[in-house]
Amino acid sequence: MSSEAEAPASEQPKVSKKAAKKEEAKLEKLRRRQEASSAVAAAAAPDEEDPLAEKYGEVPLSELQSKEEVGEPYTEVGELGEGMDGRIVLVRGRAQTIRAVGKKMAFVVVRERGFTVQCVVTEKEGLVSRQMVKFVASLNRESIVDVHGSLTVPSSPIKGASQQVEIQVSKIYCVDKALPTLPINLEDAARSEAEIEKALQAGEQLVRVNQDTRLNFRVLDIRTPANQGIFRIQSQVSNIFRQFLLSGGFIEIHTPKLIAGSSEGGSAVFKLDYKGRPACLAQSPQLHKQMAICGDFGRVFEIGPVFRAEDSYTHRHLCEFTGLDVEMEIKKHYFEVMDIVDRLFVTMFDSLNASCKKELEAVGRQYPFEPLKYLRKTLRLTFQEGVQMLKDAGIEIDPFGDLSTEVERKLGQLVLEKYGTEFYILHRYPLAVRPFYTMPCCDDPAYSNSFDVFIRGEEIISGAQRVHVPELLIKRAEAIGIEVKTIETYVDSFRYGAPPHGGFGVGLERVVMLFCGLNNIRKTSLFPRDPLRISP
Repeated sequence: MSSEAEAPASEQPKVSKKAAKKEEAKLEKLRRRQEASSAVAAAAAPDEEDPLAEKYGEVPLSELQSKEEVGEPYTEVGELGEGMDGRIVLVRGRAQTIRAVGKKMAFVVVRERGFTVQCVVTEKEGLVSRQMVKFVASLNRESIVDVHGSLTVPSSPIKGASQQVEIQVSKIYCVDKALPTLPINLEDAARSEAEIEKALQAGEQLVRVNQDTRLNFRVLDIRTPANQGIFRIQSQVSNIFRQFLLSGGFIEIHTPKLIAGSSEGGSAVFKLDYKGRPACLAQSPQLHKQMAICGDFGRVFEIGPVFRAEDSYTHRHLCEFTGLDVEMEIKKHYFEVMDIVDRLFVTMFDSLNASCKKELEAVGRQYPFEPLKYLRKTLRLTFQEGVQMLKDAGIEIDPFGDLSTEVERKLGQLVLEKYGTEFYILHRYPLAVRPFYTMPCCDDPAYSNSFDVFIRGEEIISGAQRVHVPELLIKRAEAIGIEVKTIETYVDSFRYGAPPHGGFGVGLERVVMLFCGLNNIRKTSLFPRDPLRISP
C-alpha cells in the first residue's frame, strides 16, 4: 500500500463513489495477481522439508526424453468405469478444471480424448501432504498431468465428468505446463448460442468467441467437445467412403497435385513456377483419374487435397479442401454412376447415425440440428423437373443456366415438402454450365449426361459421363478457352482406346458440414484456407 492509502481518513482527498469503486477493483485485481504469482512460485519450488515431495511436482525434461520403456501401464480415461472400483490406475490427460476446497483438498478434472474423470487430492498423514494439495491448486488449466491413484465409486452422480468414478490421488505430476492465461477459454469456446442468449435474457453477459478468434487459436478451439465430435465424424466419412468402394471393386489411387494446366477450366488456379516452366496446383484429380481408367484400372477413387484459387468468401467455399473422387467404366448408362452415389451415401448416413451417436450429440449440444432426412432409395429428378417445380412455386429461372445458391435452397425446401427427403439427385444439367469433359445428351445436345447431388438444399457432388472421344474433347476444351497444348497428354490418353466412363467428386468438409447442419465450412476444416487465411 502507498503512504497515501495509509493516511487518516480526514487527510485523504475526497473521491467520488465511482472513482472509489474503480480503485477498489484495481486493488482487488492486483491482490489476485499476487496470490496467483505466490501459488505458482510455491508450486515451482515445493517445500524442501516435505517428506512426500517426490509424489508431486513438474517432471524434468530429462525424464521425458524416452530413456527407458514405460513401466506401469497407463489406462485411458474413457476406459474407467464402476467395474474397476478399488483398482490402482495411472492416467494422463489435460487438467481441464482445478478447484481448491480450503487448504486440505483440491479437485482436478482430467480430460483425455473427450472423456473426463474427477480426481480428488485430500491431505492424509503419510500419504498426501498439504504442499501437494497446494501444488495441485496452482496447476494451470490445460496442462498435461499424470495422475496415479485408486478408483472409487461415489454415492451420488458426478455432474462435471463423463466417467462416473473418482480417482483418489496418491501421486500427481505436471508433464507439460500450459500458460497461466490462455488466448481463449475452452468453457467459452464450447458454449452454444442458445446458452449465450438465455444468459442475456437473464441479465448476464457471457463471453462469445467469434469465428476469427477461434481460427487464430485453432489448436485450442479444436479441443472443445463439438470440434472433437466434428473431426471424428469426418474421419468416419473418409473411412466409410474408402471401405465401401474397396468392397465394390474400386482401387485407391494417388494423382499428382502439380500439373501443367488447368484441370477444370477457368482462371481459378494457383499458378507457380515449376523449374522454369509454368504449372499450377490441381483443381481436382479429374484428368488423371480418367487417365487411370484408360490404363485399365476399371474403377478408381482418391481421397486427397484440391486447390481452388477462387475469390469466394461464402460459408461453403475454401481455397483448399479434401476431395473424395470416383471414376469408373460404365457399360450402358451414366445412371450406373448415380447408383454408386445412391448406395454409398445411404450406407454412409446409416453408419454415421449408428456409430457416431456420442459425437453427433456433442456437436448438437453446441450447434443444435435436426437429423438428416433421406430415403432408402435416393430421389432422382431431372433438371427440367426441378425447373418446373420452381416455376410452379412462382420462381422463373433460365432453363439453360445454372442454379444460384438461393434457388438451390428453395428447390431443397420444395423437394422436402413434396418428397420428404433432404438428400436427392438432380440430373441432365444444361451442357453450357458443365466442364468441358462432360458428355452431351444423345437426344438433346443442349443438355448433358451429368448430375448434382444435394444435402439440405446445398450442392455437395458434381458428376457425369465423360467425353472419351479425343476430337470432341478438343472441341469442348477450346470452346471454354483451355489451351489444348497444356492438356495434350490427357487428350492423347484417349487416342489409345478408351472405355466409356464417368465419375463424381465431393468435398469432404461440405459433406460433414451439411450432415451436421453447420452454418460454415470452416467449422469442418481442421486448419481452413480461404482468400484471407493461410495460417495457422
